[in-house]
Amino acid sequence: MNTDPASDRESRDGPLAPGLYLVATPIGNLEDITLRALRVLRSVDRIACEDTRQTQKLLNHYGIRTPTVSYHMHNEAGRAAELAAELQAGARIAVVSDAGTPGIADPGGQIAAAAIAAGVPVFPVPGANAAISALIASGLAGQAGAFTFHGFLPAKEGQRKTALEALRGKGEKSGAQVFYEAPHRILETLADVEAIFGPAQHVVVARELTKLHEEFLRGPVGEVRGALAGRASVRGEIVLLFALPETKGAAETSSVAGEVRALMRQEGIAEMDALKRVARARGMGKSEAYRELQRERGR
Repeated sequence: MNTDPASDRESRDGPLAPGLYLVATPIGNLEDITLRALRVLRSVDRIACEDTRQTQKLLNHYGIRTPTVSYHMHNEAGRAAELAAELQAGARIAVVSDAGTPGIADPGGQIAAAAIAAGVPVFPVPGANAAISALIASGLAGQAGAFTFHGFLPAKEGQRKTALEALRGKGEKSGAQVFYEAPHRILETLADVEAIFGPAQHVVVARELTKLHEEFLRGPVGEVRGALAGRASVRGEIVLLFALPETKGAAETSSVAGEVRALMRQEGIAEMDALKRVARARGMGKSEAYRELQRERGR
């Protein structure tokens, strides 16, 4: 068992203890930073930043003069080794991402692992996080609070559909499914969700959280996609959330025949049109999907 009394050694009144500090920063509203985070950022020897220019805006706002160094996805491995050596020598180093909590779909994991392996205390300094902020205001958290955070979906269509397909059949007890998505891909992703789960699938799109133009779009995926498609452009950081269908319904539509029936029932389309949609969503040829449909009917 690995016990770490790191939290006991960070005193609010005395000098900041040596170690690694993973500091959450605002995701848009500069007021969303904790007093502890400000104290840590002022007191460490230097701050490792995903983008030094972005972090400098925050530091300037609060009059913090601590030196910064870049720490991003392209130099993470080499810089983590360099920072770990400094930490072993007794340095106090903070890690921040451009916004939110480092290590959550942002750099931070490698330096934390390196510090732990070197026996260096690691201090989490909690704060803003886009996924959690979106979840608690989505209406999908539920009493149990269960959810699964997936980070970003794959950018390529085939891989993205495969990732979404893998969720089918897991059922409502798995809780809300939470994803980050880029604004230029959100329409394609919503189209994939609609193709796989049906146009009635309830989704929540949270955009520009904590900023001036914060927005939540909630409703059937077809309607939400239509609302966004009607805009000249979609901008801002986006969190996409939805709850999986009930297990019984998921099992009913897990077969080609079940999906075809569901589409015919939901959209009033002909069987062959529904079969084409199912084949496209599954990455199958139309002939292959037709043969599978006939096999299932013959069972």
